[in-house]
Amino acid sequence: MDVRKISAIAIFIALSAVGAMIKIPSPIGSIALDSFPALLAAVILGPVSGAIVAGLGHIISAFMGSMPLGPFHFLIMAEMAVLVWMFGILYIHGKKIGAFFLFFIGNAFILGLPFAFLVSTGFYTLLVPGLTAATAVNVVLAAILMPRLEPVLKKMIFEDRLVE
Repeated sequence: MDVRKISAIAIFIALSAVGAMIKIPSPIGSIALDSFPALLAAVILGPVSGAIVAGLGHIISAFMGSMPLGPFHFLIMAEMAVLVWMFGILYIHGKKIGAFFLFFIGNAFILGLPFAFLVSTGFYTLLVPGLTAATAVNVVLAAILMPRLEPVLKKMIFEDRLVE
């Protein structure tokens, strides 16, 4: 991994931290808008880099929100990393609609399922509306901005000369 890619990963993690400050209130604390930078990183830098951004971005978001779910945030970190990794693989292989659909269903409904068993079904029921709203905002942002940002950011990160 070269210095440019490491620097870009750090920038996307920082952008995820900025998104973490934008919260959607929910009955269980608040839900952050920190996924969009991870999705963008998965497409521009690759699925593994996107997974790193997703995991670390979630932990930063959780710390900023006082870790309301305690150590469960490490489970969420792993889930987010795997989900963004899968998104990146689908998107890069041309299955863009499938990638967005997978991310929406996965983040809004599937990633919270362990909490139905670990905490209670009532907890999961309270979690889903906020997760769905935050996921919808992240997916809409990604669907609108990603096609415009992808070529520009790839050129900035991977090409030696930006201006001739």
